[in-house]
Amino acid sequence: MPSIEEHQKVQTVAKTVLARLAGTIVSTDTELSIANRATAMLTSMGISETWYHSCPAFVLVGSRSCVSISGREYQPSNEPVGLTNLVTVDLSPSLAGAWGDCARSFFIEDGGSVEPPTNAEFIEGEGAERDLHANMRSFVTPETTFHELYEFANAHIRSLGFENLDFLGNLGHSIESDPSERQYIESANSARLGSVSLFTFEPHIRRPGGTWGFKHENIYYLRDSLVLEL
Repeated sequence: MPSIEEHQKVQTVAKTVLARLAGTIVSTDTELSIANRATAMLTSMGISETWYHSCPAFVLVGSRSCVSISGREYQPSNEPVGLTNLVTVDLSPSLAGAWGDCARSFFIEDGGSVEPPTNAEFIEGEGAERDLHANMRSFVTPETTFHELYEFANAHIRSLGFENLDFLGNLGHSIESDPSERQYIESANSARLGSVSLFTFEPHIRRPGGTWGFKHENIYYLRDSLVLEL
């Protein structure tokens, strides 16, 4: 298993690419063009591999931001971004066995990505994601089980007036050397979060019946009782 520092290096690349990508999105972009550009950015920073089903950049635009599918089935669309939209980008780079895993929602207003957004629905979704991550960090200890975090986070999603869109209902997973060995934040998983080196938290949410599916993902680790972002 690579060290936390080795995973940190890859995750830093993912965060850097996402930050740079935001300023490049234009109204004529599509899932395909954004995915290709993100992949090229990763390659330019020395990472050309992915640990996730040969899908280094998972991009969803518009109503497809509410779609939850495995990377095995993902095919990027050619629907243009347009003037007002939501774009989610999930990167899964890998370097010498060390993983990055980072997702962001980009808020498109007047044909470009804006931060902070002014659209009321975008503001609500962004705020809910920030709230969920902050409350997760306050709740989790080394003794917290994956099941307990699953129950806590889903209850909090509902209390905020949103719903969990994940096709398996989970909210994240451990970071491993082998993807098949991942522990998921799911019901009935009694493993403790303190038993894994790193884990993701990635709520994928929307207002019931809403148009936009919001996603924000970071990798976290535990130091004593503190939950720290990688």
